[in-house]
Amino acid sequence: MALQQSTIVRNARLDAIENAIGTSAILRLRSGAPPASCAAADTGTVIATIQLPSDYLLAASGGSKAKSGTWEDVAADAAGIVGHFRFYDSAGTTCHMQGTVTASGGSGDMTIDNTNVATGQDVIITAFQITAANA
Repeated sequence: MALQQSTIVRNARLDAIENAIGTSAILRLRSGAPPASCAAADTGTVIATIQLPSDYLLAASGGSKAKSGTWEDVAADAAGIVGHFRFYDSAGTTCHMQGTVTASGGSGDMTIDNTNVATGQDVIITAFQITAANA
């Protein structure tokens, strides 16, 4: 039998993510595929850097947790095609979470308004959600 968890346990685990990363998290959108793990060195070019709002994820509900507030870089760092994201602590040095990025309708872990970015362009995260196992 597969391990099962109650919705309360799944929600508590999800809410712990934001606590562990911290309230001044930094999100970097990068070109190419994500590294093998968060422990691996950064890959690709930083296309956009977003200082996330202090409460950047909604409280977990029903075994999932979604973005809260506006996630936006009003002037992209570089031109390129966004392929993955990495969440860092407030110092921007420790990666705590990563995944793929696609435009609306894609199958990435995060959705942005446009994956083909020009330097200085406004970049907006349109959707992000984490779903716990067994949900």
